[in-house]
Parts: sequence; structure tokens; C-alpha cells
Amino acid sequence: MSAPLIGRLFDLSGPRTVYTLGLLLLGCSFLFASFANYLWQFQAAIGLAVGIGVAFIGIVPNSILLGRWFGPKLPTAMAVVYSATGAGVLILLPASQILIDRLGWRGAYQCFGTLTFILLVPLLLLPWRLFAGGSPHVVRKSTESLEGDGWTLASAVRHHAFWALFATFFFTAIGMYAIAPQVVAYLVEAGFPPLQAATAWGFSGVVLLFGMLGVSSLDGLIGRRPSVLFSYALSIIGIVMLWALQWYPNFWLLTGFVVCFGSMIGSRGPLLSATAMKLFRGNRLGTIYGSISIGSGLGSAVGSWSGGLIHDLTHSYNPLIAFALIAVVLGMIPFLVVPALRH
Repeated sequence: MSAPLIGRLFDLSGPRTVYTLGLLLLGCSFLFASFANYLWQFQAAIGLAVGIGVAFIGIVPNSILLGRWFGPKLPTAMAVVYSATGAGVLILLPASQILIDRLGWRGAYQCFGTLTFILLVPLLLLPWRLFAGGSPHVVRKSTESLEGDGWTLASAVRHHAFWALFATFFFTAIGMYAIAPQVVAYLVEAGFPPLQAATAWGFSGVVLLFGMLGVSSLDGLIGRRPSVLFSYALSIIGIVMLWALQWYPNFWLLTGFVVCFGSMIGSRGPLLSATAMKLFRGNRLGTIYGSISIGSGLGSAVGSWSGGLIHDLTHSYNPLIAFALIAVVLGMIPFLVVPALRH
């Protein structure tokens, strides 16, 4: 929900302010959570403050900043940058499990909070004025292509493409995040040791790199719509493999799930972001794109909460997996029927 405000702050104050506030908030949140004695304190720190902190350093400011530099190559540039998420997943999932085993969950949060504050030092030393200026060629071309002052939030929300992208972000996030927080617990229940389960899911970070770069490369070869639909097909195949693991807990099915589902978790992000930035470019792009990305945030929240609730109510993962599958299909539909996304 904070994404439009963060987009507006980026438009007004630039990247240094936005990224610094994000890291400060994350560091404080992790340290506060480590001393929590009541559930509401943990929810406020990890649920609320970390969510806002992630938005400060996440997809909205990253996409706007990259859009000032790479023009037609934006999807590939975003894929390369977002692949860092994959490296983080690969390292931090098993590292988290090891820290929890040795220091407890409080000690793990204290380590992450301290590391976040250390990262502030190189962040503040970067040449943000140069970064914020963008490529003169890309910025000039974008300015020349605008009519008047470009899009406003009021005019954007009246366009069907705004709500189509919002729906795609929303339902896709529901499907992905209904499953993602449950994967390690699901694998343990299926018979895999906890560290092996965490490490296997951590390798989704490796395949995420190839998934993002692969789908972005396809975008240049076969077009935006076929590339996005291909990514959804792989996600669906991965969900089916996850469903089969409860009866056939073997290495090959686990590998297939990690490759198909894990590689596609964020693969559509660069293409969807590039589509939104191409359609709604202008001086208020940060506000507009931030508003569209509310769909992703709401979907992540609804998916994570619903996935846990469905499992608690049914004591089974099968309804959860069916729920996620339906949501992913709904996220794909706008690219099948909405004219602005079909072409």
C-alpha cells in the first residue's frame, strides 16, 4: 500500500533518500523483532515495517531508476538486477536455518539487522546524482515522445491497461505467495530433512537467475505476450509437480518443481514493469507504477495469509495447491483478453 507514496517520493527526492530510508527501516525492524515479547510486536516489525522497508528498496524505485538508463533493453536490465534476489535466496535460506539452529530466531534477526546497517555505508557513498540523471539519450527520447505533461494518476486509472496490469500483479502474487511460504514445511511433511528442504528451496534463487534472463531474452525473440504466457505455463507445471511430491517424494520431482516454479517466481516482473513504464511514461511514472504495484503487494499478502489459513482449516496442502493454481490462471487471463496487453 505504500508503493504509490514511495514512487512519489522517488519522483521528488531521488534514489538516495528512498534507498537510505528503506535500509534504515529494515535494520530497525529486524532488531526490534529480535526483542519482541508479544505477537503484535512481531507482526508490527516483520509484517508492517519490513513490508514498507522492502517497498522502499524494491521493484518501484528499481524499475524507475533502470528505466532512465536502458530504454528498449529495460526488461533484460531489470532481469539482471532482479537476479540478485535469486542469489540472496540461495544464500539466506540455508543461512537462516543454520543461524536459527545455532543462535535461535532472535539471534538470526539480530545478525540480519546488523548486516543491514553495515550495508548503509557503501550505499551512502554511491554517486546517486549520476545514477538519478539517467542516460541522456534515453531521457531525451522519453521526453520527446510525451504529449503535453504525459500521464497523470487520474488519467491512468481510467485506462483499461492500468487495471489489467493491476489484476495480473494481484492474482499472480496470490498464486505464488500462497505456496512460497509453505514450501519448506510442505517438503518436511513429505519426508525431506529440514536443512535439505531449505537448501533445495534455496536453489530457487539459482534458477530464478536463468528464468528471468531466459524470459527476458524470449521477449526480444518472440514478443512480450508469448514470453509471458510461456512463463505462466512453466509455473503451472511446477505447481503440479509440487502436488505430486506428497505421493512421490523423489529428487527428480523436487528438481522439476524448483526449476519450473522457482525460476518463474519473479520472471514476469521485468516484463510487466517494462510494459507499465512504456504505457504510462511521464513525470508521474513513479506514482502511477507504484499504484499498479499495489496489486502485487495485496496479492502477496492475500496469498500468504490465505495459504496458511486454508492449510489450518483443512489440515491438507491439496486445497492450498488448488487455490494457488486457480490464482495463477487468473493472473494469466489479462494477457489473453486485454487488447493493450495482447499487442
